[in-house]
Amino acid sequence: MNTARHASERLMSWPSLAPGRAQCGAELGLRTATHDIVHFHGEHEADVHLTRAMIAKLRPALLGSSAVRLRAGSGWVTVRLDMGSDIDLLATLVSAALQASTGHPDTAPDGCTRSCLASARI
Repeated sequence: MNTARHASERLMSWPSLAPGRAQCGAELGLRTATHDIVHFHGEHEADVHLTRAMIAKLRPALLGSSAVRLRAGSGWVTVRLDMGSDIDLLATLVSAALQASTGHPDTAPDGCTRSCLASARI
């Protein structure tokens, strides 16, 4: 089962998100009019731009989830999509990301975890 596809189909129905190619090169990303919000990498992973401030606010809950990986200093988190409850978690984090993108966006936004890894290899 391709959980990323199920998750993207669910999120594409949200009126505040539009599909398109992600800035990191992922074939599918969802964004607002001004910000990338989520990128899908493979069949079971997504990166969500929560912003550094939202990650700080949610840190205890994020650290308590085995489906979430944090990257030091990044405004993005990776969500492993293995089962339906992970899709629910992703939807919750995307909702928080939408709230964060209209509130206090990162002053120096970084790329998703894939762009960070790609630039680290160069």
